[in-house]
Amino acid sequence: MAQRNDDRRLWPRVGVSTAVFRGGEVLLVERAKPPLVGIWSLPGGHVEPGEAVRDAALREVREETGLDVDIVGIADVHDVIRREQDGSLSAHYVLTVFAARWLGGCPAAASDCSNTSWVAIDKLGDYPLTEGAPAIIRRALALIREP
Repeated sequence: MAQRNDDRRLWPRVGVSTAVFRGGEVLLVERAKPPLVGIWSLPGGHVEPGEAVRDAALREVREETGLDVDIVGIADVHDVIRREQDGSLSAHYVLTVFAARWLGGCPAAASDCSNTSWVAIDKLGDYPLTEGAPAIIRRALALIREP
């Protein structure tokens, strides 16, 4: 059994991501680190021990993009499960996905991102996105649009 499989007791890990909206656009970040190099996603990352998930979401957006945002609510709880070719578990993350409004700042790629972009919702198909991202982004947008 590979070492990675022996670490199953350490999974799942807790993470956050945030769909940040400015008008009819959502902020995407291009990942710069394996295994997602070149893939676009929502800004996010790990929750640190003792850190509230909402605080982690705000921190990750700031670290990855430099933006200030206002969290409106939770859009989704999403599992990211990866397996080795033999079917064994290699990673399992449980992500709380927040919907947020842009308050200010100009996005600049930082931390583990190589690029950022405000993307119109109808242009999401032009980007190689993480699995499930378009549906999650649309759920988040529905929260933003609620009165």
